[in-house]
Amino acid sequence: MIGHEISHGFDDQGSKYDGTGTLNNWWTAEDRKNFETRTKALTAQFNSYEPLPGLHVNGAFTLGENIADLAGLTITYKAYHISLGGKPAPVLDGYTGDQRLFLSVGQIWRSKYREGALRAQILSNEHAPAHFRPLGATRNIDAWYDAFDVKPGDKYYLPPDQRVHLW
Repeated sequence: MIGHEISHGFDDQGSKYDGTGTLNNWWTAEDRKNFETRTKALTAQFNSYEPLPGLHVNGAFTLGENIADLAGLTITYKAYHISLGGKPAPVLDGYTGDQRLFLSVGQIWRSKYREGALRAQILSNEHAPAHFRPLGATRNIDAWYDAFDVKPGDKYYLPPDQRVHLW
């Protein structure tokens, strides 16, 4: 969660402010263009999610949170490996350390919605429905594919050239 919140300073809106909180474009034109290309791809991914028949997640509306989820999980994965100090993580209950980390992301977002509440969430909240938050982040992290041996043809597989790496 800390990585998620810190990354808001560099998301689609936070990146427009400098270190003093002043609206100031401090990015190079090339950096901004590259970032926008990547975030357009993330927007398209979320636009494809259909929580209710005919009702899709609005990837542009949820973009800041989707960026923060992806950035937060990316930094969490790196921090986890730093914490291991070069040692392998133990296998516990048949799960590797990486598998446990990714499973925990899914577990914290477990939820159940009534149809009306889900519809209201999709139409009025800047957060994607809970089910799509870990899905949207993990599919873009290469280590998730390694952890669970996700291959082409598997339900949530994204080809490497379609995975969004923000930084």
